[in-house]
Amino acid sequence: MYLKRHIEEAVLRRAKAKGAVVVTGARQVGKTTLIENLKPDIPRITLDDLPTRRRATTSPSTFFSITPPPVFVDEVQYAPEIFHYIKILLDESHNKGDFFLTGSQSFELMKNVTESLAGRAGILELLGLSLREINGENWNKPFMPTFEYLKERGSVKTSMQIPEIWGKIHRGCLPELALNADFDWADFYADYIKTYIERDVRRLTQVADENSFYTFMTVCAAMSGQLLNLSSLASDVGISVPTAKRWLSVLKTSGIVYLLKPYSNNAISRAVKTPKLHFLDIGLASYLTRWTTSENLSVGANNGSFFESFVVSEIIKSYTNAGKEADLYFLRDGNKKEIDLLIHENNTLYPIEIKIKAEPDERDIRNFNMLEGIKGVKVGEGAVICLANSLLPLNEKNYIIPLTMV
Repeated sequence: MYLKRHIEEAVLRRAKAKGAVVVTGARQVGKTTLIENLKPDIPRITLDDLPTRRRATTSPSTFFSITPPPVFVDEVQYAPEIFHYIKILLDESHNKGDFFLTGSQSFELMKNVTESLAGRAGILELLGLSLREINGENWNKPFMPTFEYLKERGSVKTSMQIPEIWGKIHRGCLPELALNADFDWADFYADYIKTYIERDVRRLTQVADENSFYTFMTVCAAMSGQLLNLSSLASDVGISVPTAKRWLSVLKTSGIVYLLKPYSNNAISRAVKTPKLHFLDIGLASYLTRWTTSENLSVGANNGSFFESFVVSEIIKSYTNAGKEADLYFLRDGNKKEIDLLIHENNTLYPIEIKIKAEPDERDIRNFNMLEGIKGVKVGEGAVICLANSLLPLNEKNYIIPLTMV
């Protein structure tokens, strides 16, 4: 069964404007299924198949004469030789939507797209299922903590009880697992990590010890929702800081983690300049850190930071699924005062706190005053995103927003 993905409209919009549409993202987020269901009438070529890959790399001109566009090429990063020929075909035809290209390894894929298809390709990133998609909602607007957004969003939100929310967080966002209750959670992630390390990581970097990379992933998962500390990370794994930096880049470029940028301004005293690390799939982070049930996760030592990462990932998905790039930050000063998330749009900062409580109060937004006095930037409406049941005003400018309204 195919679950309609919210990014579909963005894919079709790009196809009307560009000769090629490139959909990248982590392994098993549903890229192939997405294009197959959007474009069932065009042939699909998978370069995961070795004989097909060999024909594509040795003679790309003949390859596309046998299967002319419009065409869907899956795992396109395995045959970089065809990118130049796609460019030639697009320059000759000036057609729109002739090529749909997907690939899991975004570093290799984007390198070839940048070099050969600049200006000719629309590029989108597909993440795992959003909570909106899992709940079958049609709401597809980027999240904003504003009255206009919340008024419209409130009419279509899904109500969920707290145990159900933690169940969805723990189950994870990969479609095959999230939509099939019969799939064993631990077995699925064990196989996923094994495939990821053996196929993707080996291609992206030379890892001498795969066990060390697994340990590295586990330590990163334990740090989800926290400031990135490369020295501590390297020490815990027993690798050098340059190696830790290179391996972190692998996790980032392959869609496993997101580095949330720190916001800095001269008006803020000693603002932290280190990013925050967020896993994009808390199911995977929970597996790596051995939170084996949603009940244990909901009361465990990582519950606050994992919940924060989940909310950040949901907000990111709300933008990527709309075909937009979110301009997100967090803020921490030298006194450890922090705002969990800042959305920057139209020269305005919208502050957000993320809490696992159900009844936040004005004390939870006391750090919003850190934004006062910043010249040249407006401060917009703000919010506490939490486990509350209903949308409520916190004061005249800030709201209590249930997770289900993100």
